[in-house]
Amino acid sequence: MRKKIKTLGIALAITLLLPAGAACQGVPVYDNTNFISFMKSLLESGKQTSQLLKTVKFLKQQKENVDKVNDVIKQLKAVKELANSNQRLFDIVQDDLREIFSSPYIHPDEVTRISDSFNDIIENSLSGLDYIEEVLSSDNLRMTDAERASILKEKELQSKEMVAEIESKTRRYREIIAFREMQDKINNREAKH
Repeated sequence: MRKKIKTLGIALAITLLLPAGAACQGVPVYDNTNFISFMKSLLESGKQTSQLLKTVKFLKQQKENVDKVNDVIKQLKAVKELANSNQRLFDIVQDDLREIFSSPYIHPDEVTRISDSFNDIIENSLSGLDYIEEVLSSDNLRMTDAERASILKEKELQSKEMVAEIESKTRRYREIIAFREMQDKINNREAKH
């Protein structure tokens, strides 16, 4: 019996000295409240993700709408600049060309050449306006607003180049008139000796 008590005492001592985890092996215990909370968290995360996806879709649509409005604004600005350039072009031709033609220092054979030169620029401008009208009004071209804005911007630059060309020609003819006027004064002055 002593041997049995000794063995029982050693077994008890070992059991007490072993770590708690080793002594408590057996059937695992589950906490159902943690599992239910976890499922609720998953469902809430799913709802939030769904809401975020809807928000992203909405923001994408709004960005597309803003881009469309920006393209339309660009088109309007380009059309306004085109109109301003063409008005400037017609004003130059109407006022300055009349002044050039009325000068006594422009020869009759030059009038036709000058007139043809200015008419070519005006015809080019008018055909550009016709093309712009077709681009803006025709659905057959199947263009996006950005493509239309790009074409309008290109035509705007061409229009500005035409204005610069007309201004350059006008300036050159005025210089020719001034030179011929000075040459006439020099040739017809009286000798002062």
